[in-house]
Order: sequence, then C-alpha cells, then structure tokens
Amino acid sequence: MKILDSLSYQLLIIAALFLGLAPFTPEPHLWEKLKMLSGGMLTETIDIFDLLMHGAPVLLLLLKILRDAAKGENA
Repeated sequence: MKILDSLSYQLLIIAALFLGLAPFTPEPHLWEKLKMLSGGMLTETIDIFDLLMHGAPVLLLLLKILRDAAKGENA
C-alpha cells in the first residue's frame, strides 16, 4: 500500500481524466468497453486489455480515496 500512498491526487486525477476519456471522439474507450462488458460482448483480448488500461487510473484513484477515508476514520 506504500505505492498507493506515494501517488499524488493530481497525478491520479490527470491520468484518470486523460486515459479514462481517451479518445475523446466518437466516444471514450472506457465507456465503450463498459458498455461491451455489460452487454456480454467483451470477449477479445485487446478489448479486455483496453478496459484494464483505460480503467486502471480510475480504479487507483478510487482506491486512494477509500484508503485515505479509512485512515481518517482510524486516526
């Protein structure tokens, strides 16, 4: 968890916005892959990799927020 603690919010927010929304047109990859996942069409390896790559910064940001909130409650 030291790695997560060492990441700054600024870095995670910028990465989440840029990778989460890239490419900006016609629709963000993350949104497209989430729709494919919910529709059961996420079967190709490249699509799964795309979901992981574009979703990782968003997931890290959420984990950091939850970790900091939990640390605040325990203090």
